[in-house]
Amino acid sequence: MTAPVRIALADDQALVLQGLKALLRGLPGIEVVLEADGGEALLDALSRERVDVVVSDIRMPGVDGITALARLRARGDATPVILLTTFDDSALLLAAVEAGAQGFLLKDASPEDLRDAILAAARGEQLLQPVATDRVRQRFAYREPGRWGAGGRREALDVGPLAPGTTFSEREVGILRLLAGGYSNKEIARTLGLTEGTVKNYVSEILDKLDTRDRTRAVLKAITLRII
Repeated sequence: MTAPVRIALADDQALVLQGLKALLRGLPGIEVVLEADGGEALLDALSRERVDVVVSDIRMPGVDGITALARLRARGDATPVILLTTFDDSALLLAAVEAGAQGFLLKDASPEDLRDAILAAARGEQLLQPVATDRVRQRFAYREPGRWGAGGRREALDVGPLAPGTTFSEREVGILRLLAGGYSNKEIARTLGLTEGTVKNYVSEILDKLDTRDRTRAVLKAITLRII
């Protein structure tokens, strides 16, 4: 019999923490062994107890999720960390990845999404975008070009604006979403019925439009700018 995945939970809101604990305890293959009401308490607990995956709120007073993650990595602890986030946290995704986060999960994710994300992190997989529920997918829907003009929310995000007039076709948005899911060019080609060379050209064009040098940064910038 496979041993359950051992989880550490961190959230400064007691009701949220207890709700997550109760939810996880009802999922097969999951065992909650640590709970903390903040980043400092999480770090202290992890120095005494080994876990397989950490699930932490990204916004907490004092030592927040990103700071706790950075300190965890600085002391040589490579335990996979999933950060709980909302769309108000989107500007923090790049900083979190650079600190060493394995993934992000929306706070209104389904129990199945939560379990899948934890098991994926335990297997060493990286989740490059929040797991979207039906309500959230509508907010991720393709925006018309007029929604992406100068000013507005985009300029408030510290990721750099897109070049004036830059838009993304529905095909490009679809490929970005598949990139966010960790699909290779070959897998994207098979999924969309395209040649691998065509997908490679699309990816190069997407990187150019987003002014990024690699797929991971392209996905994170697209999420932060709410292109996907």
